[in-house]
Amino acid sequence: MKTYLVIGLGRFGAAIARQLCALGVEVLAMDIRSDLVQQVANDVTHAVVGDAQDKEVLRSLGARDFDCAVIAIGDDLAASVLVTMNLKELEVPYIVCKAHDETHRRVLEKLGVDRVVIPEQEHAQRLGRSLFSHNVLDYIELSQDYGILEVPAPKSWIGKSLKELNVRAKLGINIIAVENGSKTNVSPAGDYCVRPGDILAVLGDNYALEAVQKL
Repeated sequence: MKTYLVIGLGRFGAAIARQLCALGVEVLAMDIRSDLVQQVANDVTHAVVGDAQDKEVLRSLGARDFDCAVIAIGDDLAASVLVTMNLKELEVPYIVCKAHDETHRRVLEKLGVDRVVIPEQEHAQRLGRSLFSHNVLDYIELSQDYGILEVPAPKSWIGKSLKELNVRAKLGINIIAVENGSKTNVSPAGDYCVRPGDILAVLGDNYALEAVQKL
């Protein structure tokens, strides 16, 4: 099981921590404010009060043993830089950091952050894509070339099995999950038959995802 350390439990950090835990991974959430820690305590694996600007605090929490650290304190450039430096010195293998503008992004990238996120910018890009194509419910960019698209099942797919559709060979995509109402089928088997109301999470490169939107 992968393990994540989420530092900073404002709106963005708390949402990330809850979402990761809901996906079945281990999450340690921390913040210097006890009230914010208490708000997420029941939704994550562990929640602690602590100052990540103190390297010894991170060391005592075993930061270097986590697969990924998410720094969600993007409004404070000095704090996020110091926390990043601490995590790099502790050799955390993958660091994601929230930034609040492009200048902040460039600073963090120079420090060796693996991924810098500007939430407002990413939300705008996602909204733009959904407005451009009315059938797109959500889009998650994994890289410049790849992403995950969430779309209603095309009418032509209803009643057909995934094996019969053979979308990996025909379209170059993978269906990684199917949602219908409150039920989610992760990594559906080849004999799964697409039903009315299914929402498909599709993984592929940008060209393949554009093709899916036209079905």
